[in-house]
Amino acid sequence: MNATTEQFASANKANVETLLTIANTAFASAERLAALNLNTARAILEDSVANAKALLAVKDVQQLVAMQTTLAQPAVEKAVAYSRSVYEIATQTQEELSKVVEGQFSEINKNVASALDKAAKNAPAGSDVAVAAVKSAIAAANSAYDSMTKAAKQVAEIAEANVAAATTATVKAVGTGAAAPKAKKAA
Repeated sequence: MNATTEQFASANKANVETLLTIANTAFASAERLAALNLNTARAILEDSVANAKALLAVKDVQQLVAMQTTLAQPAVEKAVAYSRSVYEIATQTQEELSKVVEGQFSEINKNVASALDKAAKNAPAGSDVAVAAVKSAIAAANSAYDSMTKAAKQVAEIAEANVAAATTATVKAVGTGAAAPKAKKAA
């Protein structure tokens, strides 16, 4: 009875620590996101003021067209950088939470295996088949979990590569689009 009480208390303590880890991870992520948003808002305000002043200084239509193209690319690049930062924060948070879940899963597996071994020692004769079946089911569940975890990591890696490729393509497209009107002027 005393061992059961200790196990229960230990499990509760571990659960509280896990919840605190998850809460701290969520708060840290929210804090990073809030700081990013605040800095982005400040930069947008500063850029808007600078752009408005530059537009007010325009003397003719050709300057206006040239100004529009020079203002477009930095804005797109900053938007892409912001999106990349949000994606990185989300990815890092997901990785940290996945580590916590994997740790919990591992701990649960140890506890189930330990309880199963204790139950097998105290089980009546002939129950070896049932214990073996439960162990086999646990092994199959663990294998499925490992496969799903590996697949999820591969999907995340592919998504990250696609985001990087799309980001590069967007910046290049805007750079090419901004350069195109200049080439027309020269022609």
